[in-house]
Amino acid sequence: MSAFSARNASLAQSLQQTLGERLETLIEHRGQLTAVIPAAHWVEAACLLRDRPELAFEQLMDLCGVDYLGYGDDEWETAEATGAGFSRGVDALGPGRFSWQDRPEADDFPGRFAVSVQLLSQRHNRRLRLRCYAPSEDFPVLPSLVEVWNSVNWYEREAFDLFGIVFEGHPDLRRILTDYGFIGHPFRKDFPLIGNVTVRYDEDKGRVIYEPVEIEPRVGVPRVVRRDSRYIDPRREESAG
Repeated sequence: MSAFSARNASLAQSLQQTLGERLETLIEHRGQLTAVIPAAHWVEAACLLRDRPELAFEQLMDLCGVDYLGYGDDEWETAEATGAGFSRGVDALGPGRFSWQDRPEADDFPGRFAVSVQLLSQRHNRRLRLRCYAPSEDFPVLPSLVEVWNSVNWYEREAFDLFGIVFEGHPDLRRILTDYGFIGHPFRKDFPLIGNVTVRYDEDKGRVIYEPVEIEPRVGVPRVVRRDSRYIDPRREESAG
């Protein structure tokens, strides 16, 4: 493993000694440590992180699902941006758009689904990110952490609802944001924009009705910073003069 900053050196050493073979890799990026844990050691490693006095990560702040399909692929090439940036986003004009025909396919992308957990140690004033990849892309299943940190209950339900990640051992794994009869998982990158239904209450009929989903494809316009006079600090200009 590579060297760590002075701020995280002691924590990294404690993690390596405590988790041992349960730790797949340990990454530091922008001052944040991320421990990648295999699914087979997910619950065991979580218990050690919570119970060992030198770690004492007694609080789980957040858990979210991640879909890595197309990870790292940019929709826009902003390095060659022109003055027509707004029209590119609204009218799909100009270069920089990704090719829909060359989009990544789920079958060719191992390690597609993962969960990311944010931990807090109040005793040591430390934070740690955990990441665990689901072994299967077709039917992603991971052990539940409810028995370790009960605050994860609704977070795991949200990841199940939006990404389709199943948490084995969860006491009440059901949808939390979408309708119970909803088909599919909205945050998957292969989610269709047509062919599904949504529910709403109709005041005229006095009941809940189902109707086709209407989702308009929308492309956000990236913010492009150009190195011209608008971004030059006047004080820096004066000092250079």
